Amino acid sequence: MSEDLDWSYRVTEIPEGGLKETREATESERVRLATALEVISCRRLVAEFTIRAIGKGHYRLAGKVSTDVTQACVVTLEPIDQRATGDFDVEFWPADALPKASEDEIEALSAAEVEPIEHGRIDVGRIVFETLSASIDPYPRKDGVEFDPPPAEDDGLAGGPFAALRKLRENR
Repeated sequence: MSEDLDWSYRVTEIPEGGLKETREATESERVRLATALEVISCRRLVAEFTIRAIGKGHYRLAGKVSTDVTQACVVTLEPIDQRATGDFDVEFWPADALPKASEDEIEALSAAEVEPIEHGRIDVGRIVFETLSASIDPYPRKDGVEFDPPPAEDDGLAGGPFAALRKLRENR
């Protein structure tokens, strides 16, 4: 998905004291993001982050993303404006230094998230996209709207999975 948000930095461009950035998605990036996220529109996307060297060719990317999107209500399909925010904290390591997965590995949630440095670049856009996609409401609902299922018709299924069989047995 980084093609939707092509924000990457060469490790050679990262100053010794680190890099602090605020990036705002362009209109064309927001259109691509809306399509990728399957929302009506993405009106705003801002990411604030730092990239710092942490030794041995490793880097830490940490920051937050904030977005305003328009989604369709899952009940009425009416447009709903939503704001979503999310934080990220990821380490980037050279691909040959990545830890090897094993069955004895410490539980995944307790370990730091580690991503590879690919072609000498840190793919900030992919991390921002993943954080954004995890932060937006997957089932947006307009305030005060409840789903009222239609009354069940007597098709033999209203009494559970065996009601149709029971009905057949009674009609013998």
